[in-house]
Amino acid sequence: MLEPTKPRPAPGPGELGVTFEQPDARHALLVVEGEIDTMTAGALERALTTLLAESSEVLVVDLSAVTFLASSGLAVLIRAAHQAGERRLRLVSTARAVRRPIEITGSDQLFDLYPDRAAALSPAD
Repeated sequence: MLEPTKPRPAPGPGELGVTFEQPDARHALLVVEGEIDTMTAGALERALTTLLAESSEVLVVDLSAVTFLASSGLAVLIRAAHQAGERRLRLVSTARAVRRPIEITGSDQLFDLYPDRAAALSPAD
């Protein structure tokens, strides 16, 4: 079971904020904050590895506080989607800076995209 992480100050340049939550037995949640680029993609990959190790049925990655998604970060998300196996990653974001790279590359086919965290954590599939 994921240990909830304590809130941290907003990440500075070259830092990525990541927190884990377990809203219920069925869902595991990773909340990401900041810019995902070459400098921070490694932190995202480590966080996703932790998330994927969970036995939770539904894995949610909340990217609503992400302001930039570079190709290096997109590559990390794609690898995680493949590693998730039968479980699909649910991504939360409405920001154009995040959704556009996912959609323009066709990577949106690998994820379930949600406009907010409540929808992604909804019990209905």
